[in-house]
Amino acid sequence: MTDIEFGRLEYLPLRDAWKHEAHDFTPWLAENIDQLSEAIDIPLELTGTEVAVTSFSADILARNPTDGTNVLIENQLETTDHTHLGQIMTYLAGLDAQTVIWIAPKFREAHLSAINWLNEHTSDGFSFFAVQANVVRIGDSPFAPIFEVVEKPNDWERAIKLKSKGNSTVADYYFTFWDVFVTEYPSVAKLGGTPVRTSNIWLSLNEDPKIILSIYASKTNCGCFLRGPRGADADVVFESLNLHKESLETAIGSKLEPRASGHFLTTWKELSYLDKANWPDIMKWLAASIQTYEKAINTTFDDFGPPL
Repeated sequence: MTDIEFGRLEYLPLRDAWKHEAHDFTPWLAENIDQLSEAIDIPLELTGTEVAVTSFSADILARNPTDGTNVLIENQLETTDHTHLGQIMTYLAGLDAQTVIWIAPKFREAHLSAINWLNEHTSDGFSFFAVQANVVRIGDSPFAPIFEVVEKPNDWERAIKLKSKGNSTVADYYFTFWDVFVTEYPSVAKLGGTPVRTSNIWLSLNEDPKIILSIYASKTNCGCFLRGPRGADADVVFESLNLHKESLETAIGSKLEPRASGHFLTTWKELSYLDKANWPDIMKWLAASIQTYEKAINTTFDDFGPPL
């Protein structure tokens, strides 16, 4: 016989934790996106919430930093319905997403069948997940969220196992790349650049309005784009930049257009970071691009000192 006292695990309605889907659940999920990332085994970087697509708003748009693809996250506090399924298909096209994560406390069989059908019949590169969300507690303990994947792409577990060592290698490879870059160009650190294990480094170019320069390296290209801080409204960031559209486009050499992703004035060069022989050219191009963007923002907003 044991002296340990056991409690009973209690499952609660999601609305006990989040009263409103858009006002409570979506913001919480955006702030705790790492918990969802662990459940599906995909790294996620938040891009925006309530992202406008035609007359609708997608709950959350994220990014997979390992390949630069967009991830659409649609969440519900009630059992799945046809309305949300239809919205997901609208957002999928409008946001150029390649991964869709549908979160709900309960899935109707018809909707699980739809997710399975999409995984079987869409082209390679697209992935659809059905994730069941639960809230539990023991006695008066704090609420604890649980995410359980109930539908996923075919052979997903096998793919994860095959890539498990590779994921670690990718992260280490990125860290080495950025470590070399920051070492070779130490002035990047003045803007907040530090070695990371993902494809992007964020550099702060302006405080009011807050403007971030995201620089990235991927298996197909390297590039730069302007964005707001984590969770920023893409429309607000665009309007701030649009006030200086002509001068920014001229200085950077890219068109300023509305983007639901919140990524603006993108430039890129077709060089893969996977080939170390490309590293000097990629780093030289990135360093020059940082100077270009920083000078453009400094001239426009007159907020920081001289460029790198």
